[in-house]
Amino acid sequence: MVVPGPVSRRAVAVAAAATMLLRTARVPRECWFLPTALLCAYGFFSSLRPSEPFLTPYLLGPDKNLTEREESKPDCLLVLKVLWNDFLVCYSSRPLLCWSVWWALSTCGYFQVVNYAQGLWEQVMPSRHAAIYNGGVEAASTLLGAVAVFAVGYIKISWSTWGELMLSLFSLLIAAAVYIMDTVGNIWVCYASYVVFRIIYMLLITIATFQIAANLSMERYALVFGVNTFIALALQTLLTLIVVDASGLGLEITAQFFIYAGYFALIAVVFLANGTVNIMKKYRKQEDPESSSQVTPS
Repeated sequence: MVVPGPVSRRAVAVAAAATMLLRTARVPRECWFLPTALLCAYGFFSSLRPSEPFLTPYLLGPDKNLTEREESKPDCLLVLKVLWNDFLVCYSSRPLLCWSVWWALSTCGYFQVVNYAQGLWEQVMPSRHAAIYNGGVEAASTLLGAVAVFAVGYIKISWSTWGELMLSLFSLLIAAAVYIMDTVGNIWVCYASYVVFRIIYMLLITIATFQIAANLSMERYALVFGVNTFIALALQTLLTLIVVDASGLGLEITAQFFIYAGYFALIAVVFLANGTVNIMKKYRKQEDPESSSQVTPS
């Protein structure tokens, strides 16, 4: 075939070159083979149910408390009402309320200190100027905290009587540890204060968890600990928004830790006052029967 003109000849040459490339080019199998194989395998195994013919008779056996009749869905309002009643019953117990309040407040402060401790250490000793041991300190504090938790089982104390005062004392020690970590510009002192802080918190949170569980039935564990955790996280969010976030005060890291130390000191003052009042009430109740028994009719 004769192709007239130079333009037509050039087009024919380009078409011939493209045809040769298509014939010799190889499409990489990796682009389509693996996804196709995975999709085929998924479709096969999703349709494969070898236990289905045997599962229903097994679940409907005489030793299982199941029937083929479908139960009606529970009423949402009824569920909420039951949860609210359980909530009131749980938190009407004064010891449980006391330990739960400390649990939520201290967990909020603990999360704040742990989350921003690395930033404080970086300011005290920048990592670009010297070797840091932040990971080792975290590991050591966790290990020593576990040892303290194990040892607390051997402490014999009436937590129902002295619990609030002990919470106040240890909260004050936590406040002191956070304050020292904030004000002393030595990285090793910061490390030691952080270890003390975590040991005390892990010790107390274990005691608080046990005291809360001791005043509950097992069915209500999830409700109480869920509510306590929610309150702790809500308080942490509020504290972060006020102290850390730029839309709030947006304080520097040292000022933040000063506020955290004051936060734990405030917890200590509240539980000290409440614990003192409760101990005085208990001793008055013990003295009243004794004084009435000493009075004799004339």
